[in-house]
Amino acid sequence: MSAPRRTPRRHVDGVLLLDKPPGITSNAALMRVKRLYRADKAGHTGTLDPLASGLLPVCFGAATRFAGFLLDAPKRYVATVRFGVTTTTLDAEGGVVASREVAFGRDELDAALARFTGPQMQTPPAHSALKLEGRPYYDYARRGVDIARTPRAIVIHALRLVQWQAPDAVVEVECSKGTYVRVLAADLGEALGCGAHLAALRRTASGGFALADAVTFDALDAMDECALDACLKPVDVLVAHLPALTVTGDAARRFRHGGAVPAEHCDDGLVAAYEADALLGIADVTRGIANPRRTMASPAKSSELLEKQAFSTL
Repeated sequence: MSAPRRTPRRHVDGVLLLDKPPGITSNAALMRVKRLYRADKAGHTGTLDPLASGLLPVCFGAATRFAGFLLDAPKRYVATVRFGVTTTTLDAEGGVVASREVAFGRDELDAALARFTGPQMQTPPAHSALKLEGRPYYDYARRGVDIARTPRAIVIHALRLVQWQAPDAVVEVECSKGTYVRVLAADLGEALGCGAHLAALRRTASGGFALADAVTFDALDAMDECALDACLKPVDVLVAHLPALTVTGDAARRFRHGGAVPAEHCDDGLVAAYEADALLGIADVTRGIANPRRTMASPAKSSELLEKQAFSTL
């Protein structure tokens, strides 16, 4: 009996804004999208745990080289915080640790939200994908081993109450990279004296991308290849926030091969280099000279590397 014929892969460049459903990992969502597109290279830009849904940008081909901008970008979420119940994982997937009475009102909740807005130090949860000596934190937690977890600097840019119906508060959170929303939920519960856990989470924005522009698996499954490709945003949407440097002729050829080029009219810092309308890459400008940091011709990051760089946000 002959082996089943494998579907041939193809080269795809661009960014897909996926509306990830709850119940699957970000990596499983990535693999499903990659199969739909028959793409040879793909990676996502910031982990959503299985409990969470919402915006998951997926980068294909050359876009994986510039995905770091989305990994580092601020994110926005709508979170449901359930007060009065604490869990082992700080979210709805964990076992119940304790239940307490919810005795505060709207004014106390508003005051607590205000206190948790701004720069702060946050201790990552025991059940997270961060690693110690090559092992993820959750491996230690599952074996009952207590490890030291170093607090990290984060910023809660905005924390707004959308709805309050005890014991649940729906809040909109705008935060820096590396923020664990489930830790925020648990900390709010302790500040209000009753404990809490994250009951639901939906990512609504990442960098300059919004959930309103994302597409669901149901929609993607109904599309042919031409329609799928039409859903992709061009690679340069990832660097649209950077000043543009126009490079032509010999300078453009030199840039493609990693050579420095003049940038007399650019301020020091990162720029996106173009030849006409074609993105060449990004460069660091210092004293009128642009040194390529990453070009369209450079080797792409693998999806495995992107997964290692991504931050869990629950």
